[in-house]
Amino acid sequence: MDPVVATFAILIAAVVAFATNRIPLGIVAIGVALSLYFTGVLTLTEALAGFGDPTVLFIAALFIVSESLDATGVTAWAGQKVIGAAGTRRTPLLVVVCLLVAGLTALISVNGAVAALLPLVVVVASTAGIASSQLLLPLAFAAHAGSMLLLTGTPVNIIVSDIAAENGGRSFGFFEFALVGVPLLVGSILIIVLFGRFLLPLRAGAVMPTDLTRLTRQFKIDYRVTLDTKTLIGPANGVSEVVIPPRSPLIGLRIFPGMATPSGDLVILAARRGADVLNDRDVALRAGDSLLLQGSWDDLARHIEDRREVMAVDAPSTMRRAVPLGVGAKRALAILTVMVVLLATGVMPPAAAAMLAAAALVLTRVVGVNQAYRSVSWTTVVLVAGMIPLSTAFLTTGAADIVAGWLIDLIGESGPRVALLGIVLLTVILGQIISNTATVLIVAPIAIAVASGIGASVQPFMLALTIAGAASFLTPIATPANLMVMKPAGYRFGDYWRLGTPLAILFVLVATLYVPLIWPF
Repeated sequence: MDPVVATFAILIAAVVAFATNRIPLGIVAIGVALSLYFTGVLTLTEALAGFGDPTVLFIAALFIVSESLDATGVTAWAGQKVIGAAGTRRTPLLVVVCLLVAGLTALISVNGAVAALLPLVVVVASTAGIASSQLLLPLAFAAHAGSMLLLTGTPVNIIVSDIAAENGGRSFGFFEFALVGVPLLVGSILIIVLFGRFLLPLRAGAVMPTDLTRLTRQFKIDYRVTLDTKTLIGPANGVSEVVIPPRSPLIGLRIFPGMATPSGDLVILAARRGADVLNDRDVALRAGDSLLLQGSWDDLARHIEDRREVMAVDAPSTMRRAVPLGVGAKRALAILTVMVVLLATGVMPPAAAAMLAAAALVLTRVVGVNQAYRSVSWTTVVLVAGMIPLSTAFLTTGAADIVAGWLIDLIGESGPRVALLGIVLLTVILGQIISNTATVLIVAPIAIAVASGIGASVQPFMLALTIAGAASFLTPIATPANLMVMKPAGYRFGDYWRLGTPLAILFVLVATLYVPLIWPF
């Protein structure tokens, strides 16, 4: 089969598979990589190169960094600060979340900011009683807008700056991108706030830390025993809801609130049998009874992991995440700070900085080895790794050149704004199916040629190209950040275009109408 035809066929098949959502995303991605090899489009090494790509390693390492912030209670603490600043109302929360991720993105990139703040937003959504699906897509989309605030916001900014300087223009200043970044961010927040409620789905997503208030209500805790719900958990001690399994040695044990378990290291705060609370009774335990236990986190984990006595409803590891600034929080914050500095200054490649941070978290015992492996969203990693070879094939087979030729024939004789619009639309379309970096590298030579042919400056074309590359809103495969929020929020492939469409229109309008006002043709 002709390589170009094969590449387009594989691309179409992948998009259909993603859209129908009937095949696991990871399997589709692996299928794409293998199809490129079996059709002879790429060699085996090229087809599997994505699994060793620095971007993939960067994403995997950031999941571990994110886990450290979540597990040590840093995100719970930050969530409390956000709630304190914005309350629990949807609109203030959306504005604060969007501003926070945009500011962080400007320094450490879209993927790094979204990965770092993802657990925070999940905690905030749970505390505020808002579905995570109402906050996580705005998190990712606001990060795209934030990438336009500074030169360091995305590798694409650096690429177009260098290309402009090499083709008769000049490089862009560090803060110059803010001239378009600020209007894009403000417009994005307005669209998210005004229309997000209607365009975002309401779905159950990530498992949230258990609400202590709910537990005290369900078990009707005797406050003479517990004194106050704030005393239930802390850095050293916590609570967990458990169920008595069949054949448990605790069956038949007579209990009452406040008594110690037979081991002597846990306290029974309350018990339930179905909907009946047993707090005021001296009763014998039966299989299926629920207990609310209190003790040190280590003792709770040891007894629950055994599973012969009790089975966890709320695992201690999950409950512990609700403790603000728990054990290891200072180490996690110190390592995060070093990573942010390394990313912001560019002392080393992003993948190296993130992997160094992940290794430091394991070595300092902030995160255990098994915990680190479990924290990585392997679906996201495999999906990104499997789709990178498709971008390679699009470049090496000449498929991108064919599309570029069509565009030149269509807009070559038109005015500068029409030519700019054509470049922007092509970039936006390609950016939904391949990485925005690859898209910009494909379209940039076309933009340079068009600008030269009509006697226009390359500056507005390069800036517009950057904006269009950031408008990756319509599919989850458009950027790793879009993928990161997919599983925690329970999004489906078709959810992205609803909110993404008005945002993409905003980016297109800014690129074609506003940019030439600041950087004339």
